[in-house]
Order: sequence, then structure tokens, then C-alpha cells
Amino acid sequence: ALEQRGAVDLTDIGNITPNTTMETSRGTNSTLSAFIRGIGQQDPVSGFEQGVGIYLDDVYLNRPQAAVLDIYDVERIEVLRGPQGTLYGRNTIGGAVKYVTRELPQELSIRARATYGTFDQAEGVLTASAPLGDIVRVGGSVARLTRDGFGTNLTTGLDNYDKDVWAARGTLEMGGHGEPVLIRISGDYSRDRSNPRGGTRLIPGLQSGAPVLANVFDTRAGLNSPVQDIEAYGLAMNVTAELSDVFTLRSISAWRKDSTYSPIDFDALPAADLDVPGVYFNQQISQEFQLQVDAGPLNGMVGFYYLDAKADTLFDVRLFTTLAGLTAFTKAEVDTETYAVFGDFTYDLTDQLSLSVGGRYTWDERSANILRQNYLGGGSPFFGGAGVAFGAASTNFQGVRNFNKFTPRASISFQPTPDHNIYASFAQGFKGGGFDPRGVGANAPDTNANGLRDNAEVAAFLSFRPEKVDSYELGYKGYLFDRALYIAVAGFHANYTDVQIPGSVACT
Repeated sequence: ALEQRGAVDLTDIGNITPNTTMETSRGTNSTLSAFIRGIGQQDPVSGFEQGVGIYLDDVYLNRPQAAVLDIYDVERIEVLRGPQGTLYGRNTIGGAVKYVTRELPQELSIRARATYGTFDQAEGVLTASAPLGDIVRVGGSVARLTRDGFGTNLTTGLDNYDKDVWAARGTLEMGGHGEPVLIRISGDYSRDRSNPRGGTRLIPGLQSGAPVLANVFDTRAGLNSPVQDIEAYGLAMNVTAELSDVFTLRSISAWRKDSTYSPIDFDALPAADLDVPGVYFNQQISQEFQLQVDAGPLNGMVGFYYLDAKADTLFDVRLFTTLAGLTAFTKAEVDTETYAVFGDFTYDLTDQLSLSVGGRYTWDERSANILRQNYLGGGSPFFGGAGVAFGAASTNFQGVRNFNKFTPRASISFQPTPDHNIYASFAQGFKGGGFDPRGVGANAPDTNANGLRDNAEVAAFLSFRPEKVDSYELGYKGYLFDRALYIAVAGFHANYTDVQIPGSVACT
């Protein structure tokens, strides 16, 4: 179905899935902004966690950089709405999108796909796999994905909205296909060297008088440093062992790393009115265990999840038309360490009536090292500028915060026939707080009136409290008429979100 729709990458899922928005963020082709039922996270800098979890073969991607996954060699893509966390992975308040690749067949297989389209879109995917014995298989895919731009950058001459991506995956499988144990070791790599995406202005330039362009895909954005370059790679090992007819044990181990160099020209004009060269460095290690139970009318699972993730963001904010050579530089290192235990069980009260209950307890630790420094005379030295530090750092802060929360889930469903399901559910979601890397520590209130801004006062000012979502659903799902042609989905959904923002009252 995805191939028939011409789906290219993960953002296309948002075009065909109700209540789901998935878009590339800012000037990149690879940073993802995802929302489900209005819940998500727009800002991709370190310190702000996603509201929608993105998974690659059950491995949670901690950061939105390099999360716009190209669709190739895929088995399916799942979209799960509402708070998640009692069944797998990381706790998320808005939902989850799970990208699942194909398992290897038992026989020799070679597949190739080539596509050519308008704007010189050229895509080629080669996939091959082979058995190395009765229970061992090896395979992989290589993809080359290119496209000319929809428009032109009238300042730099570069194509705008082009695509230049190499991607590859490799897999070693042992067992499975009727064997009680399946071990799947996989690695993936992607490199995106597409041009930065320059925006179009909706109003003329106030100082320059530059008119609105006729083609919305054209731009006058002048920033092209650093040269855009996104590289991401990772390793994962998924082990499934059937211990008995009742119990199945799963282990999901992963390591991932990515780097993004991106120039973002917010004013979309040649002048440095609001130019932001930025880089992102991310790394994560995760481990998950699941014990699944299938005991007649009772089925479910219990699990444990661990994540250790490091996210570093560095960027200039160049305001040369406000004051010649004025630059605000930010360096934000925000690390996350989290543990969780969770479980979810369903009991069939009758052949038609089922009750499900679940819960999760999460421990989150955020540690931050944030520096904000102004420069005059050009960009910051980190981005090759000639600027000289001006005044004391507006933020020079280190701090740690811990957050923990129990979040429950419950549902009841009634199936009058196998084709109809009436259900009601309640779920609670939790996203830990942290430190705002954009905050200005010098603005922290002097609570002890000693004339200084000590680290505790800055920490209190920059920190923000967790988000909590209470989600209620009442609905009906079923097939009407010819099930090949019609499916009716009706439901009611309500969210209550409690978000604490630094320096403000609670917003609902």
C-alpha cells in the first residue's frame, strides 16, 4: 500500500493517517517534527524531548535528528495514538510510530527497485539475502535516493528542496521460522547531503523591500555554512526465545549515533537578519527486556527499559542587521538516563468481553551543561566567525534534576461479533521535565537577595516540570457492508494536558 501511494519517507505517513502530523523540521531534510492528536514537540534542540516516540525495529530513537526514515525494505509502519509505555520502550505522551523492516526469507532472494519521476527524481534500492545454513541467514539493502529541487535558492544558486541520500541496512539472523529462538543482529547507516531548505517569505522584506517570490519553493536565504551534512548509524540485537507454551522472553539491545550540520536562515534573505548555523551530536545506548505471557484467557507482559542518551546542540543566532556583528552563541549538553518497569495484561471475562489493565513506573534523570555567550564583530569562533566575546556569559550553568512517575492504563472492550468492537479506555502519559537551553540565566530572580545569581537560582529558573496527559477514549470500530471496501471507525477522544513552563503559571 505504501508503494502504491508513492510514499517516500516517514513524513508521508502523516498524509494518510488521521490525527497525525509528521513534517521535516526547519532547514533540514532529516529532522522530524511529529504530532499525534495535537501532542508533540516542535523544537529539536537538546533539552526538549519528543512527545511522539519514533521506533526503528523496536529501538526508540531518542532525538528527532535523522528520524525522517526513508521507506525501503519495510514490512510495515505502525501508528499508535495516545500515551504509550505499558507495552514497550520509552514512555511517550502523544503516541508512537514504529518502523518495522522485513525479516529475511529462508531461501536465496534478490530484489531490485528503480524509480524515475519528475524533478529528476531517481531512486534505486537493491536487496539481497541468502541462507548460510539451516538456521542462519544474512542479508542487506542499499538505497540511493536523489531528486532535483522543486525550486532555486536565488542567492546561492543551489537547488531548493532537493534530495541526496545514501542508505544501507544489513542483518544477520539465526533461528526463527519455527525454531524456538530467533536472534536478529542488524546495522543501519544513512548519509544525507541534501541542500538546506530555504523558506519562502509571506511578506516583503522590511528593510530591503525584497518582494514576495512567485514560486513558494524558491528562496533568497543566504546562509550556507556549515554545509548541510547528516550522518546516522546504529547497531541492534533483537532476541526472542520461546521458553514454554506460556512464556516468551525478548531482549532488545541497541547503540546509535548521529551528527547533523545544518544552516538555518530564518529570515530567508541574503542579509544575516536571523541566521542560525547549528550542529547536533547525539548518542544513545538502550536495553529492554520483555517477558510475554499467553495463558488461555490471560495474556500480557512485564518489562524493563533502560536508556542512556547524550544530546549536544551548538548554534549561533546572528543578528547582524540589529547590531553589526552581533551573535548569540548557545552550547547545550543535555543528557538523559532513564529506567522503567512496566506491565500490561488482558483477561477475557467471556468470549466477547475483555478487560485490560497496565502501568509503568519511570525514573528520569536530566543533567545539563548550558553556555550562552554574546559576541561582537561576527559569528562565534566555533562556527569560524571573527566575533569577540562581549560581556559575561548570560548563562553558564550545570545542573541535575530527577523526575519519577507512575502512569496507569485501563480499557474494556466488547465484541458482539468478530467484526465489531465497542471499547472504552483511560491512559495516562508522562514526559519528564528538564532544563531550557534557550533560557537566559542572567534573568533568574535573586531569591536570596544577595546580589548574585548562584547555580541553584539559575537551575530553578531554567528548569521546567514534567508534562502529564490524561487520555479518555470511547469508541466503536467495525466493518460495514463489504469489508473489502468499507471500514467504519467512530470514536471520542479527549486529552487533558498539564504543562509546566519556566517562569509562568500552568497552562492547560
